[in-house]
Amino acid sequence: MHTASAKILVVDDDPAIRNLIYRFLSQKNYLLESAENGQTALKIFEQFNPDLVILDVNLPDALGYNLCQEMQSNTDVFILMLTSRSDAADKKEGFLKGADDYLTKPFDLQELEYRVKAILKRQRTVTTSEKQPLVFSNLIIDPVRREVKINEELIPLTALEFDLLHFLATRPGRVWRRDELIQNVWDYDYVGDQRVVDVHIGQIRKKIEIDCAEPCFIQTVRGVGYKFEVDSVSSTI
Repeated sequence: MHTASAKILVVDDDPAIRNLIYRFLSQKNYLLESAENGQTALKIFEQFNPDLVILDVNLPDALGYNLCQEMQSNTDVFILMLTSRSDAADKKEGFLKGADDYLTKPFDLQELEYRVKAILKRQRTVTTSEKQPLVFSNLIIDPVRREVKINEELIPLTALEFDLLHFLATRPGRVWRRDELIQNVWDYDYVGDQRVVDVHIGQIRKKIEIDCAEPCFIQTVRGVGYKFEVDSVSSTI
């Protein structure tokens, strides 16, 4: 994706912040739209089809977390959450709903630009060599449809959860540190808490593992990180 031509929707009920972000990013040659509430944001979202949404957590008619989840239910849009709270539980909630990154108010505009550029550099398309579905026992990961199935049942994953699972599954047996996963899956030097990886791994396990306490797909390597491991692996089909 050419980041300079990317479409960005700014959603914030504070006109000063909303207009500041709008003017600043417009000068960077992005295509911008803005909204002051959730209802307007969803209408513009459907018409504008943005590549990235900069989304305030607290809106007068909606909770940003819920909007994030709704926007990503049928699209692979990137979401950068804005909040005035820096509480860890608050950030965790955002990531659980599918947010790609998190920025706490007040923030520096240069940092915002850095985060926007970094997010938009990520690719959710796959190369020809990566297009074949991966089959591991009863688990099927389809990178073209971006679907995961267990025993032929569709498993709902957020866009970031799919990216993380697919990355690990294409490299079975390899142990990855949290910072390595962030660099490869988030595709930039994430400056936040590396425990965000643990949050996403935990969510994936809830959805694909029979017993999260004894996972058979994504395993924890104590003191190091995570690996994707199965006893019997069939080749890609």
